[in-house]
Amino acid sequence: MALTDSMKPSDLSHSVSFFLARERHQGPFHNPHPLSLPPTDGKAAFCIFLKSEFCEENIEFWTACEDFKTLTSPKDLVSKANTIYEEFIRSEAPKEINLDFNTKNAIEQSLNAPTATSFLAAQKKVYSLMENNSYPRFIHSELYKELCAVASGKSKVIKY
Repeated sequence: MALTDSMKPSDLSHSVSFFLARERHQGPFHNPHPLSLPPTDGKAAFCIFLKSEFCEENIEFWTACEDFKTLTSPKDLVSKANTIYEEFIRSEAPKEINLDFNTKNAIEQSLNAPTATSFLAAQKKVYSLMENNSYPRFIHSELYKELCAVASGKSKVIKY
């Protein structure tokens, strides 16, 4: 079912909120309700909102960390760890995320011999930021209201 198909607003709310259940449930963007939007639609809507708020680096970092955790080759881990560091962690990185000194320092120390958990503390901090800051703003945003209107059949177009 796509974002524009007929749905109840409660289905839309449920399908978008599953994204934030990552560490508590079965996996990233798990779809716990058969009538919900597909996981990619919920993530896409949230990504659009984050981009409009100029904070899409948070979901991009979180996703990069999820990909990083799947790697097993030490060579691949070192390469991807350095890519993530250069893109998101180092000072003046193109998509620098907001991390405290100790978290950044721990990541820097692990770059020569990273493990699948090298970014876990930073990922949890970014996740918490999205859960407690970005996501509540998304639920009250015009985009979310428009998505609910489409889902309830009150509108056929998202103007956002």
